[in-house]
Amino acid sequence: MTATALKKEMDMVDVQNSQAWQKVCSKADLVEFSGVAAWLETTEGPAQVAIFYLPGKGDELYALDHFDPFSNANVIARGIVGDIKGAAVVASPIYKQHFRLDDGQCLEDEEVKLRTWKIAFKGDEVWIEG
Repeated sequence: MTATALKKEMDMVDVQNSQAWQKVCSKADLVEFSGVAAWLETTEGPAQVAIFYLPGKGDELYALDHFDPFSNANVIARGIVGDIKGAAVVASPIYKQHFRLDDGQCLEDEEVKLRTWKIAFKGDEVWIEG
């Protein structure tokens, strides 16, 4: 499902500090051990988010920027998911930099970090705090 298609499904629930939990897709839209892109409304404006589903691994869901700062393209959800020194990572499909899924930190350049969001299942729906 594309970011545009997911945007049409999005629901929002207001919470404190003008943050909002938003429904971005259903569990059936996710691909195990892979990424999908979603559209998220944030207080800074719309953002493309890469969502990764790793069933059976501590935190099953991860949400970080879909934008790769090295290639200047929205491609992170298309990256290869793996493990480096026990940390779940995604390798950018363009220049292959690795980003930790839990905090967005680039392993090859300590000054580069992707934005991350809180993400959770609510039943069979996937919700992100934007």
